[in-house]
Amino acid sequence: MIRFNSDYTEGCHPAILERLAATNMEQTGGYGMDEHCKHAAELIKEACSAPNASVHFLVGGTQTNVTVISSALKHYQGVITANSGHINVHETGALEACGHKCLVIDTPDGKLTAEQIAAYTDAHFADDSFEHTVQPKMVYLSNPTEVGTIYKKAELKAISDVCKARGLYLFLDGARLGYGLASRENDLSLADVAELTDVFYIGGTKVGALFGEAVVITNDALKTDFRYNIKQHGGMLAKGRLLGIQFETLFEEDRYMEISRHAARLAEKLKDELAAMGVTFMIDSPSNQQFPILPNTVLEKLGENYAFEFNKKIDDTHSAVRFCTSWATKEENIDALIADIKKLL
Repeated sequence: MIRFNSDYTEGCHPAILERLAATNMEQTGGYGMDEHCKHAAELIKEACSAPNASVHFLVGGTQTNVTVISSALKHYQGVITANSGHINVHETGALEACGHKCLVIDTPDGKLTAEQIAAYTDAHFADDSFEHTVQPKMVYLSNPTEVGTIYKKAELKAISDVCKARGLYLFLDGARLGYGLASRENDLSLADVAELTDVFYIGGTKVGALFGEAVVITNDALKTDFRYNIKQHGGMLAKGRLLGIQFETLFEEDRYMEISRHAARLAEKLKDELAAMGVTFMIDSPSNQQFPILPNTVLEKLGENYAFEFNKKIDDTHSAVRFCTSWATKEENIDALIADIKKLL
């Protein structure tokens, strides 16, 4: 079975395994205060052109989202998110279980706009009884989104401006950030993301690490006592050096972007080849997630040899599915998938 159902089906980049093995018998301090974590943080700050940022390492995406958001908000405040946002649809209500409501805006492409955020916030405070409803205080974006779309620099700048004007924190979920930055349609850099957001994270779990996400905080107001929140939310790994070593390895020699470009190139190859066959897509995704619409008969046959994720029924005979590439995807497997689809259509 060849798996395209997610971008974390393999373990980690071989260089990380080698580094973990080579440092296995080192004695270090715990809880992310070791030299590896400190060095990894410096590498990330350099990559982001953000020397004054605060960098923290957590284990997984849901834990990171809940920790960041709940540490920033008061109990009566909530976070604006697209209806398809990960915190709204794929985290078992983890954020709301911590007392912070998802303030949902419908969007067809997974992306919020500055106009939507302004209208939502303005409508809240224009209501004479605004204190009876949850106060919007943060905006949550994911880049790429859950449907593979990405934010352009102008879009992120417009959202950032709206957030600053209305006193909203801007948080970007970067679980797949490398794959978005490596897309041929992208015009954002890590430095842009650091400049335009208050806090974001660089995903490792889906981009070459065994596990781990690197939180980058640029807003001084959100830096204070963040480690207390990590601990309270169960995110303070005793053997924190395991996270530091992984991000050290990813951010040396441009490795993070190198492996992200590999995934992006193979996704683009799949997209281009399918489009040339006349296949249409549920959404125009430029990232490592592709959503072709294929006949159910073709999907049934493909399922014998390939794993992929069902997304939605299009009509009685066609469905949209998701194929993911990753840092570990083999080009020969993409070629085999393309050839098999061509034969079946």
